[in-house]
Amino acid sequence: MVSTGDLTPHELALSSLGFDVDPAMDTSVSAMLAAVDEALRGHVASADPLVAEAARHLADAGGKRFRPLLVALGAQFGDPSSPQIVDAANVVELTHLATLYHDDVMDEAAVRRGAPSANARWGNSVAILVGDYLFAQAADLAATLGTEAVHLQAETFARLVHGQIAETVGPRGSDPIEHYLHVITEKSASLIATAARFGGLFSGARPEFVEALAGYGETIGIAFQLSDDLLDIASESVQSGKTPGTDLREGVPTLPVLYALADDDSDPAAVRLRELLSAGPITDDALHAEALTLLRESAAMKRARETVRTYAEEARARLAPLPAGEARRAMEALCDFMADRTG
Repeated sequence: MVSTGDLTPHELALSSLGFDVDPAMDTSVSAMLAAVDEALRGHVASADPLVAEAARHLADAGGKRFRPLLVALGAQFGDPSSPQIVDAANVVELTHLATLYHDDVMDEAAVRRGAPSANARWGNSVAILVGDYLFAQAADLAATLGTEAVHLQAETFARLVHGQIAETVGPRGSDPIEHYLHVITEKSASLIATAARFGGLFSGARPEFVEALAGYGETIGIAFQLSDDLLDIASESVQSGKTPGTDLREGVPTLPVLYALADDDSDPAAVRLRELLSAGPITDDALHAEALTLLRESAAMKRARETVRTYAEEARARLAPLPAGEARRAMEALCDFMADRTG
């Protein structure tokens, strides 16, 4: 399953995006994210002790609130003090959390955010149902924002499901690289696009600004997911949120792997890499270390980095209709961050 790994807290700080942040905007964004966390505790609550404990499990484990961050940045193009902004961000974050419960069941994951996964702790059935509960909470909160929010949340949920189905059944004769990019667009980027759209929409931003934000969100969402996949290969630490090479060990075909498999280079290193990757999950420690080293140094990895940069630059171009200022500069800096994140 495509990972939706998070950035580390310092990576998401506005002050680390490559420029001096306007204090007023920094305060606005920080206050909004703090309010989202506080409200989230109430939205994952339940009168049933088991549901309450399981539903707050991942919320309490942390997460970096990347999607609420985009809501907050998008709101800067309207009235960021609108009382609907925090609720809109919680709709997106609750939806995201719900997908994580379902993802971990499908992946048979044992750990999420450094803690035992919900399915490992309470079993698959409880994890699935708690995910459903969080989807219901997101829908209920969206209803307080109006019919457009309900429609957008449902439309996004449908895209998430279509992306998961596409990933589950595989390419089915289509180009594996095109299929992979389609999966991450539907399954990951669609919700990030909705986050940016919600920020503009519920701050009262002009319609053309809202559309630009949504386009930016979807494209930066693709770059975000691809950069996370590359970190799984390139990182020498827990920067990616998991042990480096986890996707290789589990046989997850991320973009660098797909590029390597599609390569017809006769260079011995490229041939050996294709041989290792073609075998599926690489569970042998020595073979895993060899494949990881070869992949890090491969033309496929370089091509994958260039692909991330292409999407980051496309995201920057989507910002053109937005007025110049600190908020746009922050979103442009996020493009640079994604492009440079994997070296």
